[in-house]
Amino acid sequence: MTDISRREALQGLAAIPAGLALSPEMLERARAHVSDALGDQGTTPAARQAQPAAYVPKQFTPDEWRLVRLLVDYVIPRDATSGSATDAGVPEFMDFILGEYASNRTWMKDGLGWMNAECRRRFGKGFVSCTDGQRRELLDAIAFPRKAAPEVKAGVEFFNRFRNMTASGFYSSRIGVADLGYIGNRPVAKWEGTPPEVLKKLGL
Repeated sequence: MTDISRREALQGLAAIPAGLALSPEMLERARAHVSDALGDQGTTPAARQAQPAAYVPKQFTPDEWRLVRLLVDYVIPRDATSGSATDAGVPEFMDFILGEYASNRTWMKDGLGWMNAECRRRFGKGFVSCTDGQRRELLDAIAFPRKAAPEVKAGVEFFNRFRNMTASGFYSSRIGVADLGYIGNRPVAKWEGTPPEVLKKLGL
């Protein structure tokens, strides 16, 4: 699959189905769950990778968990400035959301099953066992709805929802917020007005 940028992933949030909309309270609970799952959130992604993987998913089987962890990093891979979806705890975020919103379990599990079945049809093995090139071939077939063939409609619908949930988890995480460059409200000793470069861009 052609890698999408984090900004493109963020734009995809506009298409999130209503069933995935999270209240501030639920989002905070999800963040706390991910923080606990990843351990000390002050550690770097590299340091966390060196630690034993103690998290045991409650909503995914071991095979599903391996697929999910691979798939989220195809949506938001690590780059030169930020960590990947797994670094941000997106799989753990998904596990929490599926536990809180049972309505998401069916499409998620059916979609993961479709991914494996389609890989076996095309390549004779499941998604996790496929090569990077084979995985990308399948993802290219379902990642772009306007170009997708009718016979992969189920995969397109699944991947759209999966991509949106990945973006939700990533951009509500500590790593994702830092990647956006959002710093929130900060006190200033003296207000000097709008920066000249902003005024110029706005034509003012």
